[in-house]
Amino acid sequence: MISSIAVFPYWLALRIRNARYDSGKKKAVTHPVPVISVGNITVGGTGKTPMTEYLVNLLQGSCRLAVLSRGYKRRSKGFHLVTEDDTADVAGDEPLQIKRKFPHILVAVDKDRNHGVEQLLALPEAERPQLVLLDDGFQYRKLKPATNLVLVDYNRPIFKDSLLPFGRLRDLPEQIRRADVVVMTKCPRYLDEWERGKLRQLTRLRPEQPLFFATVKYGDPLPVFRWEADKRYIYSKDVFLFSGVADDRPLRVQLTDRYEHIAHKRFGDHHRFTQADLHLLLREVRRNPRALLLTTEKDAQRLLHCENLDPEVRRRLFYLPIETEFLSWEEGEAFDVRMRRDLPKKEPGSLLF
Repeated sequence: MISSIAVFPYWLALRIRNARYDSGKKKAVTHPVPVISVGNITVGGTGKTPMTEYLVNLLQGSCRLAVLSRGYKRRSKGFHLVTEDDTADVAGDEPLQIKRKFPHILVAVDKDRNHGVEQLLALPEAERPQLVLLDDGFQYRKLKPATNLVLVDYNRPIFKDSLLPFGRLRDLPEQIRRADVVVMTKCPRYLDEWERGKLRQLTRLRPEQPLFFATVKYGDPLPVFRWEADKRYIYSKDVFLFSGVADDRPLRVQLTDRYEHIAHKRFGDHHRFTQADLHLLLREVRRNPRALLLTTEKDAQRLLHCENLDPEVRRRLFYLPIETEFLSWEEGEAFDVRMRRDLPKKEPGSLLF
């Protein structure tokens, strides 16, 4: 009861804001190129970055592609075209991760996403994107995308959650009905038809809304500092995991199959590592000379430019890459077909890029 009273002003503000856009009283901007928004209803942890990377892999060969993000917790202001040499303070950790993984595509950051798209479209014609992937754009209602792709965590049903700060909802759960495509992420490897139907019912989708089921695929550990790493530590049975992400539970579960002894330190999402944190890593190295130091790919972007990181820490510091993977080949193919609908139409006798 107390929590309901406390969140009422937030609930009311969301209700009024969404109603104004839904009724057309407040207008959203439509841009001359297709925009695919990748978003969620909850705060962090649904797998937006792996899904954005999945879409880059899917669409990059068909058109000139750009990724536009807010660049959460960066210290720079305004529009910025991300380069591989940027730091997380300039670009944000997730945009920097995407740029380093796909150096040939445009990655930009701008808190004002409409302004960001306009700046991308003002680039010379040979560089101008023909499709924009908008990271975390579901609540940015000033922009009307061609497709609203919304991710829902299998472990956190949105209609059983609460608004911030008593839960993880950043928006009203019924807003899921605005989605054009919904993907339930972090699913177990197998879901039977009964459970799929039950999950769809719990999510309260409209009959015409497509729902896909995906899981997380983990790769082998990769070095944060490629030229300094000692890859023998990959085969250690001891690991010290530290992370600054919204939800690292699936990662910890994954590690139980690989390692016998797991120590763990959790920081807040997008944590900016301090000198005290770096000393903590050094103490852990000295305490257990056999342990692998392991973190997430997103955290690795912030560690790359940390000063005074001890050489022994750098030798043993690895991250575990992750990918989005659909539960079956057929489901993945159906999702791919749906997302390719937004590709710009190719005129007869012309080249897209």
